[in-house]
Amino acid sequence: MSSITTFRRINALSLFQTFAEERITAGDPPKGLESAWATKVEVSGATWSMAKSGARPIGDKLARQIEQHCGKDAGWLDEEREPAGLSAGEQQFLALALKTYRETNSDGRKRLKQLLKAFNT
Repeated sequence: MSSITTFRRINALSLFQTFAEERITAGDPPKGLESAWATKVEVSGATWSMAKSGARPIGDKLARQIEQHCGKDAGWLDEEREPAGLSAGEQQFLALALKTYRETNSDGRKRLKQLLKAFNT
């Protein structure tokens, strides 16, 4: 995978995450956000799904289309960017996980770790 392909995918995912967080903050349910994003950038749900997963590279035409619909300058997706840090949702999850971990005994900590490991498989 070329660098530009990687940058485009990572940057598009970042734009999608920002979109999703804004919609959830506005009270929209998480279900349907993928479809809403695809509509916003004027692609099919299948095209977005393949681009998001890396199964379909984001070509020049799609990159410019995403940039235009997100108010970004042409070429924005093509540039390497520093990670933005943890999203608000990630921060909330980590705070809850840390609180739960700290407030339980060793058996509870083991169970918490097992749950997270099982969820990841």
